[in-house]
Amino acid sequence: MTKKDDDASGMRKGLTNYGDAGFSLFLRKAFIKGAGYTDAALDRPVIGITDTASGYNPCHGNMPQLLEAVQRGILLAGGLPMKFPTISIGESFAAPTSMYLRNLMSMDTEEMLRAQPMDAVVLIGGCDKTVPAQLMGAASAGLPAVQLITGSMLTGSHRGEVVGACTDCRRYWAKFRAEEIDAREIAAVNDQLVPSVGTCSVMGTASTMACIAEALGMTVPGGATPPAVTADRMRVAEHTGMVAVQVAKERRTIAQVLTDKAFENAMRVLLAIGGSTNAIVHLTAIAGRLGYEIDLKALDRMGRETPVLLDLKPSGQHYMEHFHAAGGMATLLRELKPLLHLDALTVTGRTLGEELERAAPPFPQDVVKTRAQPIYPQGGIAVLEGNLAPGGAIIKQSAADPKLMEHEGRAVVFEGLEDLATRIDSDDLDVQREDILVLKNIGPKGAPGMPEAGYIPLPRKLARQGVKDMVRISDGRMSGTAFGTIVLHVTPESAIGGPLAHVRNGDRIRLSVSKRELSLLVPAEEMARRAQEQPVTAPTADRGYRKLFLATVTQADKGVDFDFLAAAEVKGTLPRA
Repeated sequence: MTKKDDDASGMRKGLTNYGDAGFSLFLRKAFIKGAGYTDAALDRPVIGITDTASGYNPCHGNMPQLLEAVQRGILLAGGLPMKFPTISIGESFAAPTSMYLRNLMSMDTEEMLRAQPMDAVVLIGGCDKTVPAQLMGAASAGLPAVQLITGSMLTGSHRGEVVGACTDCRRYWAKFRAEEIDAREIAAVNDQLVPSVGTCSVMGTASTMACIAEALGMTVPGGATPPAVTADRMRVAEHTGMVAVQVAKERRTIAQVLTDKAFENAMRVLLAIGGSTNAIVHLTAIAGRLGYEIDLKALDRMGRETPVLLDLKPSGQHYMEHFHAAGGMATLLRELKPLLHLDALTVTGRTLGEELERAAPPFPQDVVKTRAQPIYPQGGIAVLEGNLAPGGAIIKQSAADPKLMEHEGRAVVFEGLEDLATRIDSDDLDVQREDILVLKNIGPKGAPGMPEAGYIPLPRKLARQGVKDMVRISDGRMSGTAFGTIVLHVTPESAIGGPLAHVRNGDRIRLSVSKRELSLLVPAEEMARRAQEQPVTAPTADRGYRKLFLATVTQADKGVDFDFLAAAEVKGTLPRA
């Protein structure tokens, strides 16, 4: 007789179905012994390790060293490490967008965790969509899990100025478009922006998700900030392997860590670090896998009492390596203590409060500010509503131009990415600096995959005149490394007939961040007439993953997940009132 699968462990977990459980185990052990394993090794807790190395993903370029360190930690703690490959998504190497593949990676991760025998798993991810995909898949699979971040790249130097991907990528490219620098200099900058493997060195989506993973209690303490190519990162990896054996022995499932309190802590951190707008979509998707819904209005209320404390680009001046040198997440969390659930459990088995008590004592530094003297008085992200976005929209107010956050202007409309590429640099484009750029059809279904095209380039003729920012509105996303007065995630998207679909050139639009308002100043009757004249047909596909994606993907306010992957039962809405 074999144990029920829920109670089974090690090589006895998830036996292949041959109709004879005893034979299934016999066959499994026979084949694994072909790789040189002994019975003594096979009797240990089995710890899976996701190997997300890829030549197309330099953000994960330190994977060999991480795998070695994790395996060392697992062996030191008495476990048996078993690495296995999953999909790896490199942000700038995935067409049409990495977001299009996030759900596929989450399904790959989930099914491999279910299919293969392991008592716990170490999830190794770093590049923007990999960490959310892994947390989504692991949340659905329900195994004990620990997240290991690959780490940020080091900074470079251009003509004596510290530079790093990818806020400085956009800043220098804007200078090139405006003809402030020439081809020779932009080529020289290109050589310095990414001086090592690792994720972006600013508070982009990768760094944001790293900080959120630690705030959720899913990493070992200090796991968010060590750069990829440092000894600190390798020590974190070794510690992660040891903790993975601990969570396996104690059967501490991911659902015991990813609680309502953990998600609320993560939201506080997102707001306080001036984090990527993408993280709202990812947190919503991860929470949805466990039966929690995110209330954007409540998140906005939380933001009004949670200032930005982290002086990192694009909201501030520093880079991730400086945040690490300033004490990392412990320094930030210590300053946020009155706003956090300190009794939230972490993967170590201790609470967040207990881990903060164990952290190194504070010291003088200038990267994490106090709540009395913040970088920005409210959270980095504000949630907007109005007749142009009935389901909500967001703006990264901490990275916007204060002069444009109360603005009314004439709409200059682009129907999609092709239209944008064709006309944005034309000298004949009818556009003035006070206008509002509107880009349609880049939402979840529109592109598809909700690309990071919401950072609409400034029209070349205005850039030449010295214009540095304009109000820009779309149903897409933008990179967490980007900056500007940019309204994103307009819901419902234009591709399914949201109001954005019926905006026309010359319409007046009003943005009021103080009132949380995004309004199209066109009568409802006229909008109804336009919708009747030009009805929208949602995009479809004939086959493959694209067919699945377009048929089942949800809107931004639901996490852009597939509708059939969310938990069957809703446990509650977050953040709680």
